[in-house]
Amino acid sequence: MTEPSSRVESTGDSIAHALRQEILAGRLTAGERLIEESIAKKYGVSRVPVREALSRLQSEGFVTIVRYRGAAVSETLVQDGRELLQIRRGLEVLAAQLAATNRGGEAADELTALAQDFDRHHDGEGPSFHEVVAAASGNRQLVEMLAGLNRRVQWGLGHNPDASTSDHRAIAQAIVNGSAVQAGYLMEEHLRRDERYFAEEFEHD
Repeated sequence: MTEPSSRVESTGDSIAHALRQEILAGRLTAGERLIEESIAKKYGVSRVPVREALSRLQSEGFVTIVRYRGAAVSETLVQDGRELLQIRRGLEVLAAQLAATNRGGEAADELTALAQDFDRHHDGEGPSFHEVVAAASGNRQLVEMLAGLNRRVQWGLGHNPDASTSDHRAIAQAIVNGSAVQAGYLMEEHLRRDERYFAEEFEHD
């Protein structure tokens, strides 16, 4: 009985991914209407997974859905992304500072392992580094807020594995050492790189 639901979810995911890529590539432009029937016909599906995909894209900031008017590509995607990254930086810095005050709290062992050998103790499975830091803050509301923000800005972030590994190791070390000021400073510098990447990639005159 669960197969139809699972299949719809998978189809909705794939349609959301395809539309997301179309928007980022500029093939779907700001303000352009996204008509359910046309999208369903294009992908050979019913309108149910299309609605699911559009709803997901709305939660990520790619799409605006107005009652009685339907969906359209967001006209403020880049501005929203820039502002959300600024908010994210402030909250991530707070999380790092609180985590350092707690010396890692319940995540102390994991952060210690990351500080000593990031590659060996973090193979991409399980929670991300930033999720571990948020959990180490001990602030449940902060964890929830950051989870929502990170989902919304993930599309606009670059990835430099070498820089990330070096940064994460240094931040983890500062946290387990209880150095709140240093942890906050390192986290801020780390996230400013994301903001610079975003500006170079998406903000053009």
